Amino acid sequence: MTLDPITAEIIQNSLQATADEMFAAMKKTAMSSIIYEVLDMGTGITDADGELASSGAGIPAFVGVLDKAVKVILSRHRKEDLRPGDVFATNDPYYGGVTHLNDIIVAMPVFADGQLIAWTANIAHNSDVGGMAPGSLTGDATEIFQEGLRLPAIRIIAGGEAIQPVFDIIKVNSRMPDVLEGDVWAAISSVRIGARRLEELAAKYGAETFRAAVAKFMDFGEAVTRKSLATLPKGTYELNEEQDDGRIFNVKITIAEDRFIVDLRDNPDQSPGPVNACRDGVMIAAQMLLKSLTDPRGPANGGSFRPIELLTRKGSVFDAKEPAAIGFYYEVELRAYDLMWRCLAPVVPDLLGAGHFASVCGTFIGGIHPDTGRQYTIIEPQVGGWGGSAGRDGNSAIFSSFHGETYNCPAEINEARNGVLIDRMELNTAPGGEGEFTGGRGVIIDYRPRADNGYLTVGYTRSRFPAWGLAGGRDGSPNFVRFIPQQGEPQDYAFVSGLKTRAGDLIRVITGNGGGLGDPRTRDPDLVRRDIRDGLITPERAKEVYGVEA
Repeated sequence: MTLDPITAEIIQNSLQATADEMFAAMKKTAMSSIIYEVLDMGTGITDADGELASSGAGIPAFVGVLDKAVKVILSRHRKEDLRPGDVFATNDPYYGGVTHLNDIIVAMPVFADGQLIAWTANIAHNSDVGGMAPGSLTGDATEIFQEGLRLPAIRIIAGGEAIQPVFDIIKVNSRMPDVLEGDVWAAISSVRIGARRLEELAAKYGAETFRAAVAKFMDFGEAVTRKSLATLPKGTYELNEEQDDGRIFNVKITIAEDRFIVDLRDNPDQSPGPVNACRDGVMIAAQMLLKSLTDPRGPANGGSFRPIELLTRKGSVFDAKEPAAIGFYYEVELRAYDLMWRCLAPVVPDLLGAGHFASVCGTFIGGIHPDTGRQYTIIEPQVGGWGGSAGRDGNSAIFSSFHGETYNCPAEINEARNGVLIDRMELNTAPGGEGEFTGGRGVIIDYRPRADNGYLTVGYTRSRFPAWGLAGGRDGSPNFVRFIPQQGEPQDYAFVSGLKTRAGDLIRVITGNGGGLGDPRTRDPDLVRRDIRDGLITPERAKEVYGVEA
């Protein structure tokens, strides 16, 4: 059919507005601060076949999950068996969940003129879905069964009516059942609002016009990517990098005229612990990197990523086999993304800067609230320093590339909702990240539990090997947690699970500075003196590294 370009543009913008409204609805109705404050979630819209039609809102690596989840739902439920009002859920990386069991994806088919035309979908981190540890995350897990309740792409609402036994199973498996139930219903309200808006859109313009507009915009996304891909330097580039745990990760990237090939086959076998990723998760890392190189400010859809060819080896850390534990998948996906970034940064220095702190720095603090007697769990991704880039210093106190559009939980919310006090939150002024353009600063945050019988679980990477400098810039500083008990000696951790805490103990989060870009001796002396005035570097360090007197 002939499609009016103005109508096509209106439909595409309406899809984006719908995804944004879904995001707002979920934010306003969720019960967990990890969702309504941190915004650890994502929303989006796919076409009838599960191809991403609108990139939606929220964490980039979360939005990239949604199309993959819908495709698995479609593979497990025949289209002819779907009906208006149905809602599905999955959280299992081996059944379309992609991430880990805490992240529940909710998806709803949308119909017009009796035909399936689209899906609305969202994903959010839920505070506790059962498993062997509070918060459902532990470095001690050796198989996914220990990490919580598994929802393998199942129907949870049929024709508008909740399947109550399913909700009963979800609730009874959580240590925080009311919060989990509230967050799941917030997700359901979000996809329902999205479905209503798309139904209105299709009623106004017609289902056929709606489908044609979506297909046209996907073709446009592919054309934009291929046009930019043609300008990138052609060739095959390879990088080996040692990780904090001693393993060597490898990537080979081939930039061809019409393809972007990422080869991750030459990598270690899957870990016996929960530091593994599934193939779909690594695909998201490749998609984010290609988007950064080709069209970082434009919208993304399924067409944007058609040139990607991803090669993995089943049973490896980047393509784990069931029932491998996968709780800390995000650190593995971040390693894959950062590995690709570092591989290409010297090749396209105008597009990619020096390394950033490159860890979600997931911090889980919990216990029994001293005022309410109920279980609480703080789930905090942390902010850190980004690397210097061509012509500018790196940003300070920004979330990792994986987490994107999220916020740190305000100290006031943590103190009001959770059983902790926040003693301080400040920039990390430790040495690291010096260069002509410096790396941004990480942060130091002090949490002090108010009650005994608490716990601390963390999983940080870039602890032994901090953010990498580029073109003569210095490496950044490490990510770690310093536990300072009232009784006993301080200890530093990058990974620890279920560490017992008592009232008055101090949990000090320290995130790293980004890497520097360029020789520090070429930095503008006025900028060095500004950094001295701002307390970001000592006069002695400035003289040693930059050769500049205060």
